[in-house]
Amino acid sequence: MANTDDLLKALEPLLGALQGLDPDDAQAAKTLAARFPLSGPELSLVRRLVREGVEAKWLCERENGGVRFGRVAKDVKGFSLDAVHMQGPGAGHTHPQGEFDLCFAVSGAPRFDGQGEGFVVYGKNTWHVPTVEGGVMDILYFLPGGALRFEPKPAGATGVGLNA
Repeated sequence: MANTDDLLKALEPLLGALQGLDPDDAQAAKTLAARFPLSGPELSLVRRLVREGVEAKWLCERENGGVRFGRVAKDVKGFSLDAVHMQGPGAGHTHPQGEFDLCFAVSGAPRFDGQGEGFVVYGKNTWHVPTVEGGVMDILYFLPGGALRFEPKPAGATGVGLNA
């Protein structure tokens, strides 16, 4: 049976690529999608491991308001890594150092903050209420430096995510 170590090993190439990306770069999601296509071998393996983990409950082992979530790693190559299994809204938060998201459709025709499955990137100091509509998704959140603040929308904050 797969476990967290298997998932982290499968994510090594992606984590290496994330280290060189600026979340404020409008092309970051497209760069990731070109290097790691959803149907390619790396992300096919990651998708399978995430699905197995959610189903076996070693991933997304906690739940709040119908959203299942869990910490995969507190610090791996300069990122904290969290996983969620969701439909509907989560909790509003700010990304002081940005956020890189990898979204996998589970059922229906889900959209994460209006974007289909794949990569979604939020720049530094952006804010949003993460929301999946139209189905269910498994999402991996890569947070540079683990920086995240759960809070109401600050004055002047933007919430634009860029996807591939």
